Parts: sequence; structure tokens; C-alpha cells
Amino acid sequence: MNNHNIIFEYHDVSSSDTLEDFTKEKLETIFTQFDFVIRADVFFKTENTSSDETGMKCGIRLSAPGPRLFAESSHNTFQDAVSETVNELKRQLKKRKETMKTY
Repeated sequence: MNNHNIIFEYHDVSSSDTLEDFTKEKLETIFTQFDFVIRADVFFKTENTSSDETGMKCGIRLSAPGPRLFAESSHNTFQDAVSETVNELKRQLKKRKETMKTY
């Protein structure tokens, strides 16, 4: 496991090694595919929602050349929220990579 700079922050959520390992694994694909990403800040928080499908929120901010990349999503599990957030960041990174190539 590469020692990438991943910072975890918890808001009204107790920290979880299982969750951090899961998130690191997901982020590893980003660090591997997009070597210009130097750091990830991961935020976990719970929010009161009327739906059972949401409430566990994950936000991830990536440090890379250019504007910061950020995505977040809310699901009924943090794992689902992490997966969706990482997928959204990959979409943003693909666009960023294409624009970087044009220089």
C-alpha cells in the first residue's frame, strides 16, 4: 500500500478502521490512475434526513494541479457514499486529465 496523503475527518461519527481501509482501497485506484493527485481529504458525517436511503455523508477533496476537486454523496451506508463519491471524482479527473493533455 503506497503511503499516499489521506486525511480523515469525522463529524458526529466515531472513527472506523474498517471504513478507512475501505476508503483507502477505493482511493488507491485514483492515485494509481491519476498520478498528479497528491492528497485526499475525506470527511464523514451523519445528517438527519427523512429518507432511509441517505444520512451517511462522505465528502472527498483532492489536491491536484489546478482547482481543487470535490465531490460528496449521502447514502444509507458510508461505504456506498464513498463508492459514489470516488466514482464522481474519477469522472472529474478524467476531464481534468484531458484538459491537461492539451497544453
